[in-house]
Amino acid sequence: MDIRHLEYFSEVAEQLSFTKASQTLHVSQPSISKAIKNLEGELGVPLFYRSSKQLELTDAGKAVLMNAKKVLEAFKNLTLELTDLMELKSGEIRIGIPPIVGAAFFSKLISQYKEKYPLVKITLTEVGTKKIKQGVDEGSLDIGLICTLPAQGSSFEIINVIKDPLMLIVHRDHALASKKEVHFSELKNEPFILYRKDFTLYDLIIEECSKNNFQPNIVCESSQKDFLLGMVEGKMGIALLPSKICENINNKEISVLPFQKSAVDLELGLIWKKDKYLSFAVREFISTSQQFLVI
Repeated sequence: MDIRHLEYFSEVAEQLSFTKASQTLHVSQPSISKAIKNLEGELGVPLFYRSSKQLELTDAGKAVLMNAKKVLEAFKNLTLELTDLMELKSGEIRIGIPPIVGAAFFSKLISQYKEKYPLVKITLTEVGTKKIKQGVDEGSLDIGLICTLPAQGSSFEIINVIKDPLMLIVHRDHALASKKEVHFSELKNEPFILYRKDFTLYDLIIEECSKNNFQPNIVCESSQKDFLLGMVEGKMGIALLPSKICENINNKEISVLPFQKSAVDLELGLIWKKDKYLSFAVREFISTSQQFLVI
């Protein structure tokens, strides 16, 4: 049995077409057909029903497909590990980070990592938590920094990174600006400059408003921190930002106020896919993250 036979069989089984598998693999159709016939001969069972118009897997074919995927994944992991050994500490890490909060929490970590491993290329993709989870699950991202932690038993490994309270951002002339702290219910009649609906923080803020018996008056939604701050500076409304981002706001026109009892917290976690081979570069990044970020 050749690993290529399993690869050909797996592709035909996924496509349910010798023609499509041939096009995907860039291998002639007769070569694929011959390889699968050899595989059937070696196993002593037919893997496909060929009499019907639509190619179908036999029960034996379904069993072989399930195990073939495991063998192909193990072989892929082996080749990746050997590549790692040959290339030593070079490589690439593809990381998904959420807009607004991602860079604020990751910039120092990335700088520290690059000092240690200057040959590793780091590619950052700024998207929402849902797309980050999808990217990590499908393999287009190696690691993701997310705002909604997956439930136990999910397909991800998880590191809890930080729990950061949201602060109220108002113009310095606002009636609330002179207060030492604010109760969330005091925002009932305020115009909200809010995160986009695909942000986890959007849902958390709406939920907190509901707990305080009001629906927010949303005048604008954005994914950009500078835009939120600009709107507050222009007296268009109030906004909420994580405290670590607020520490770096240097604008005399804006006041930052804490909430009583930390009304809403931003919870960040680092995820990667379970049971997937992680390159040396990715493993070292996770290790550095655990030392640098974890609460």
